[in-house]
Amino acid sequence: MNQHDVMVIGGGAAGLSAALVLSRARRTVLVVDAGSPRNAPASHLHGYLSRDGVPPAELLAAGRDEVTGYGAEFVDATVTDLVADRHGFRALLGGGQWTFARRVLVATGLHDELPAIPGLRDRWARDVLHCPYCHGHEVRDRRLGVIGGTPGAVRYAQIVRQWTPDVTYFTPPDTLTPDERTQLIARGIGVVEGAINQLVIGDEHGLRGVQMRDGCVLPVDALFVPPRFVPNSILLLGLGCDVDTDGWVTVNTTGRTSVPGVWAAGNIVDPRAQLITAAGAGSAAAVDINADLVDEDVRDAVRDLDQQFATLAPSNDQESA
Repeated sequence: MNQHDVMVIGGGAAGLSAALVLSRARRTVLVVDAGSPRNAPASHLHGYLSRDGVPPAELLAAGRDEVTGYGAEFVDATVTDLVADRHGFRALLGGGQWTFARRVLVATGLHDELPAIPGLRDRWARDVLHCPYCHGHEVRDRRLGVIGGTPGAVRYAQIVRQWTPDVTYFTPPDTLTPDERTQLIARGIGVVEGAINQLVIGDEHGLRGVQMRDGCVLPVDALFVPPRFVPNSILLLGLGCDVDTDGWVTVNTTGRTSVPGVWAAGNIVDPRAQLITAAGAGSAAAVDINADLVDEDVRDAVRDLDQQFATLAPSNDQESA
């Protein structure tokens, strides 16, 4: 069984940042990555200082090169089981191989559950978007739509309004409060109430509009959708980590979970974290993980020293002689 100081599960911004800090601290690090980043469909990433506008795959490749340069190892696999024992944690990889680590950081992110509207998933991260701070600048001053009807969607539409004066808010009938309707009208956001039938996709130009159930097509150039965020936390739940009332694993400011030896960072515990935020969380977790390992190293060294003294100390019979 392979043994490492730290196993990082997930090779996105949080996991790679943690692996970088830990490997520079001369820890033996294994990064296990399934190779399915959430932002894979996106052509460019934004808001990451010094890397704004680069393709997501390029950022991850550069991160891997940096981490590998400090001696960390990578395995392209999925962890199917994670088990605690008295020495650390055993992880079963998809190929049937077991590996062991003293500490674990889980950075497997989340996945987006989208409304069941035909065409929505196919255009995801291209002209169907979820984060105005990530993509709003690229579609500024264009005709933008917002899928509403969920808690917080009106406020979300007001944020999208920051990037263009031409916003249409699509919502099922009888979902707006009087105050919400007034707020939308006050900022010139059009309101369309009814059921969406499908998206209208052009052969060469991508999204062209939203077709309602009555057949009416309303033109939009990009569509913002507040998805339901679902954490990829099955491994943490299997270990018995505490969760909040919404089912998200709880951590402290350094990413420690309620299970000793287990940390979590990035979108798996913070759905609002952008790439740069997730990277910072991974770095903070790594510093805390290394400090925890140092504490254990000290305890082990003191124990070994005590055992040496006990071995060298004369017995009572020798003292009597």
